[in-house]
Amino acid sequence: MTTQSLIRQWRIPGAITLTFIALLAFMILHAHWGAFIQWCLAAQITLHRYLVMYLLQLNNHQTSGGLWLLAGAFVYGVLHAIGPGHGKFIVATYLSTHSEPRLAARLIPFFGSLMQGVSAILFVFILAVGFNLAAGDLSQSRWYVEKISALLIGSFGAYVMYQAARSMRPRKMRIHALTPHARHSPDCGCGHHGVGAATEGDIKARLGVILAIGARPCSGAIMILLFSNALGMVTWGMAAVMTMSLGTGLSIMGLSLAVRYARNRTAALFSDDAQRLKWVVPVLKIAAGVALILFATVLFLTVIPVSANGDFIAAGC
Repeated sequence: MTTQSLIRQWRIPGAITLTFIALLAFMILHAHWGAFIQWCLAAQITLHRYLVMYLLQLNNHQTSGGLWLLAGAFVYGVLHAIGPGHGKFIVATYLSTHSEPRLAARLIPFFGSLMQGVSAILFVFILAVGFNLAAGDLSQSRWYVEKISALLIGSFGAYVMYQAARSMRPRKMRIHALTPHARHSPDCGCGHHGVGAATEGDIKARLGVILAIGARPCSGAIMILLFSNALGMVTWGMAAVMTMSLGTGLSIMGLSLAVRYARNRTAALFSDDAQRLKWVVPVLKIAAGVALILFATVLFLTVIPVSANGDFIAAGC
């Protein structure tokens, strides 16, 4: 019995086993979800206090505080990627239903995380510095920004559904002209050795993922920027926020590569039935779009209410 026949024989039991393991993991996570959220919030608040302490050390001309500030911000970003967040859900949903090369799977979440830091910087220095808003007004502005970011996530989900539905329509081939091409060697690297051999991903979808992730500024980054601005150390605050985003981006890159690997392995198992199951991919993309819209609805309806004193520590990222 050949290896290919063994793979075909075990692919259905393997898929059922993996589905069972995933459901079991989901049930365990759901049972401990409340305790996990409380732990994430407690760890987040503790790290915030350490970052503020390092800023105070810098204000007292203790240069070691700057190194600890950047190191603590990076660790905060890495740990923040472990907790629940919209970026991880968007990346996992997109990469599990879209075929992307390895480089794109790395860069999409990385740039999304960096944009999240940039959006926090723009939020603080446009509203707090430019318009000189008080803490209560900033908290209200944060409330509106999170509402808008939820709408952007929902819009991206609708775009994914539109693209999937569009791909299901039969297409008519139209040949306008035939132009002879030069011969190519097998290793020339030009990508013209077969139809679709060098297909590129949807640039609009990639930008949509980056925008959906980055449009929602992290509350921890906002707090650090506000405190550093009050101490007159704007540069250190911006450096800490971008270091925080770097840690988050590097961590989510690992998740994105794992999701891409799982998708490719699953597709390889059913490669022999690609023509018969060609409708599955558009249906999965439509399901992913529905999941993004539902997720955006939950985010829109559960934004933490406005607090007169500002609630940046408790706000979600």
